[in-house]
Amino acid sequence: MRRTELPVSRFHPSPLAAALLVALCAAAPAMAQQADPPAAGAATTLDQVQVTGIRESMQSSINKKRDDTVISDVLSAEDIGDLPAPSLADAIETLTGAASTRDKTGASEISIRGLGAFLSSTNFNGREITNGSGDRSVNFNMFPAELINTVAIYKTQRADIIEGGVAGTIGLETVKPLEYGKRAVQMDLRGSWAEYDKKYKDDDGIGYRGTASYIDQFEFSNGGKLGVSLGIQRLEGSDPEESITSGSTWYACDGRVNVANANCTEPGAAAIAAGTPYYLVPSSRIYRLKQERNDRQSEFAAVQWRPNDVVEVNVDVEHTDRNWYENRSDLSLSNTRRGIINRQVDDNGVVRALSGSTSIDSTSNRYWRNEEYTGGGLNLIVRPSPAWELSTDLSYSHTERLDNERATRLRANQRDTANAIVPGISSGATGYVNYDWAWQGEVPSVYLDPAFDPGNWDAYTGAARVTSSQTENDHQIRAGRFDASFMPESGFFTRIKGGVRASQADYTLRDNTLLTDYDPRVAGDKAAIIAANRACRTAFPQKDFMDAASGNTISEWAYFDPMCLYQSFRGTSDSLLDPSQPDPNNVDITEKTRSLYLLGEFASEWFGLPVTGNVGVRWVKTDVRSEGVRTGLTVLDNGDGTIRLQPTGDFTTQTFKAGNDKLLPSVNASFELRDDLLLRVAGYRAMSRPDISALGAGRTINVNSDASFGNLADALDDISASGNPAAQPLMSWNGDLSLEWYPNPDTLLAAAVYWKQFNGGTATALVDETYTINGQSVTVPVRQQVTTDEDSTLTGMELSATHRFSYLPQPFDGLGFKVSYNYADSDYETQDSRLGEQLASDGTLIPAIVAPAGLSGFSRHVLSGSLYWDVGPFNIQAIAKFRSHYYQDFTGNTAQQNRYYDDNTSVDLRARYRVNKNLSLSLELMNITNEPRVAYQPSYGNFREVVSYGRRAFFGVRYKF
Repeated sequence: MRRTELPVSRFHPSPLAAALLVALCAAAPAMAQQADPPAAGAATTLDQVQVTGIRESMQSSINKKRDDTVISDVLSAEDIGDLPAPSLADAIETLTGAASTRDKTGASEISIRGLGAFLSSTNFNGREITNGSGDRSVNFNMFPAELINTVAIYKTQRADIIEGGVAGTIGLETVKPLEYGKRAVQMDLRGSWAEYDKKYKDDDGIGYRGTASYIDQFEFSNGGKLGVSLGIQRLEGSDPEESITSGSTWYACDGRVNVANANCTEPGAAAIAAGTPYYLVPSSRIYRLKQERNDRQSEFAAVQWRPNDVVEVNVDVEHTDRNWYENRSDLSLSNTRRGIINRQVDDNGVVRALSGSTSIDSTSNRYWRNEEYTGGGLNLIVRPSPAWELSTDLSYSHTERLDNERATRLRANQRDTANAIVPGISSGATGYVNYDWAWQGEVPSVYLDPAFDPGNWDAYTGAARVTSSQTENDHQIRAGRFDASFMPESGFFTRIKGGVRASQADYTLRDNTLLTDYDPRVAGDKAAIIAANRACRTAFPQKDFMDAASGNTISEWAYFDPMCLYQSFRGTSDSLLDPSQPDPNNVDITEKTRSLYLLGEFASEWFGLPVTGNVGVRWVKTDVRSEGVRTGLTVLDNGDGTIRLQPTGDFTTQTFKAGNDKLLPSVNASFELRDDLLLRVAGYRAMSRPDISALGAGRTINVNSDASFGNLADALDDISASGNPAAQPLMSWNGDLSLEWYPNPDTLLAAAVYWKQFNGGTATALVDETYTINGQSVTVPVRQQVTTDEDSTLTGMELSATHRFSYLPQPFDGLGFKVSYNYADSDYETQDSRLGEQLASDGTLIPAIVAPAGLSGFSRHVLSGSLYWDVGPFNIQAIAKFRSHYYQDFTGNTAQQNRYYDDNTSVDLRARYRVNKNLSLSLELMNITNEPRVAYQPSYGNFREVVSYGRRAFFGVRYKF
């Protein structure tokens, strides 16, 4: 037997990390000495809101929300530090109206007011952030919560906020050391435990996360001031996961016909619309285990310099390097639309039970990812007089993600490695196993022919497939902006601001795959399959597979070491890929943005009520240049008046250009009905751009070299597009009304209603494009996803309450709670790419088979609540979050069918004990109820997968010098 090994991560400090470690080590002894008393008049702003418990953190959030000029919710650094969270996303999720897509690492992408992450934008120190997914959302797992000072969710827009968020904008800010106002060194060490790690025979054990930070200020004899902030974090841990899932391609099969030894037939949308019964089946059903390990190293440095009262310079740099390693094994029923009989189907085509015949595969996979983020900027502020402020900001953000995969599939066959008959499997080049499938529990039950043993290594001698792939996402943003503000001595406006901004985003996607098939009917291939099978057998590494899910009937199968299999076939662990090989699916995009804005802030009295607010307009121009390749072809004359196309093996580069400009007006007003009662009104126009990866220009021309055509246009009737460079942003007109009551420092009651009208949607349509082959130009329709001019609306309401029972006798006066609820309704529609409404090549509309989805990430109900208890040095907080089902698209792949995540409820517990003013201990328990992630496809209620990842715990110690 062979033992499966995952790569071992090594700590290789970057130059920035090395510098930070030296500075932190040098600072620590100084902290052991008595600090000098602050000079008279020294800034101590943060001391006024210093958090020593959950109560103070709630007060800080209440005060920041009340003081903001837009409808918002804010979390300070003390909130994140003193309400420990394993990630920045988990901390953000505590804010009213925020919800996340949760997985084994906890919260990940954030949605605002139940809308998808792609409808919101995120800024870091007022700047755009890149990511490695090819979309506009942010991977918050790349940013340590401990190194962030402030998190804000702006639910309405203001002209000086960078455009991009129809749902809202998430703002992240790092600490400014001069505002912090005191010297501090802090060390934080946490252990991490994953429940499902113990299921593995070769478990990873306890992980860790270590964080160190240093903040200091220096004054010079000439009156200048310098502030420095440094931080570093290192973590290692495991993320085990198990699932029962399905292939991503779904078929609507004819419910009138039984096909004994072939795939089911599809009657088509027109026949189904006319009443033909149908049922939905996927291409495959899969049992999957994953043993994952990850490590992350992050560094941060900031310098704030005020040489005098006129000039201020801010410089900050952030860097994160994250690695993720995975061993995966799949047992696949790899043809689950074959020989289907004995069906039980509901009126929506959802199968509850059936019998069939399928091939059986064991696929071993080694996967690893490196993602590196580097960002930073230079900000210069000049205040030539009390009335004027001029600001210039230059920024850079770069994310590079590299994915590597080595996969080997072995298929069960009628003859084993010794050429003996394998019981329970049919004859032929592809062996088939009969099975029954019934969905009665949390997961479907699969009963294979009792004579067939899926754990029999010897049975896997059929067709083999070896795959190596590498995918590189590279996203870079360079930006500059200039802002000027003026405070008039009198008049309606208290401040007038204006500014310009220019940015350039460059994004490339390189996807390279090498696939090799081995046929057991070929003597040499058969020998290679048997040799690899015998050499790479490994005991099934996990126990109690999917034991938490009712209905599961398969707990293990034949497991093979992933890299051993790959090396046995290829003779090397290298990918053998040609990095220079063009691919029509590759993406190369440059997106240039120019914007101007003018904003006026005001304070006046309307209708006898004090009112403050702002009014402004932002103009945005976007230009896209997208470069891709298409298959090279030549036209051959058949001599009979017809032609045929022949691939040349070359590729032709083509460039598409597109652009748009938008005007975004906004107004926010806050009326002081009483000293403790505010009424906020907002109206604005917002935009969310398409995923940058969806703007690709690659075109795959699918041809049959033996087919004949009357003309070139007929020959080019099957072109696949990797994207649409001309896709327009989703626009919306928005209105918000919020009533906020602040009866005391510990209490907030707020209610808001909002309305959004979306101008545009997405649909699959035919777009005319011109191609030149052998000097002959022709314009043909190409199927691609476009932005429509259809209007849709969303209406919603938001309720939130924060309160502490300070009037109860001790120790119960430390009890408090926070609760928020968001409801939204929308008529936006997203058609399924395969079974939804389609536009035929002749322009006619093909009816939908399955119902359309809504907005990606849209949940009708989002509810969160926390109950806390502060008792002297001890505090504890229980947090529950609920999110109703929602449609979640596949990033950068518009051909994937609609996927829905089911209702999800998570419960977490956090506790902290302050031993003294320097030392504190913490405990965090995540996913206490062991809530799985359940998905449906291509319609809600039709089983796709259940993913289970268990509970997690974090226990830590923090020391402040």
